[in-house]
Amino acid sequence: MKNSSLSELGFVAEHYAAEYLKSKGYRIIGHNYRKPWGEIDVISMKEGILIFVEVKANKKDLPGFEPELRVNHGKQFRMARIARTYLADYKYDPDQPWQLDVVSVAFNKEQGVAKIRHYKNI
Repeated sequence: MKNSSLSELGFVAEHYAAEYLKSKGYRIIGHNYRKPWGEIDVISMKEGILIFVEVKANKKDLPGFEPELRVNHGKQFRMARIARTYLADYKYDPDQPWQLDVVSVAFNKEQGVAKIRHYKNI
């Protein structure tokens, strides 16, 4: 039961993140690109830059336990590896500019809101 709750939280958080990005002028070009070693949650484009977005979420906004803190060096390494695989799979030009971003979503169920933080080019 816990896993379905987590996947539901992730699905909702990815939706919020994509809507947030669209509101900031990003064009969403893909979701959930998967390989055995990892996944990119949202793939977007803005100003000619391809942006691979990791979405992290918490059910509550707790200081010191922010979702983005779970994106450590190992996670960043895996994100970069899968981003390079995506670029090759979709035959992007080798000079295509790209970056890794993190969007953190912390829900406040009582107030019915979500706090969104966007970290660019991590």
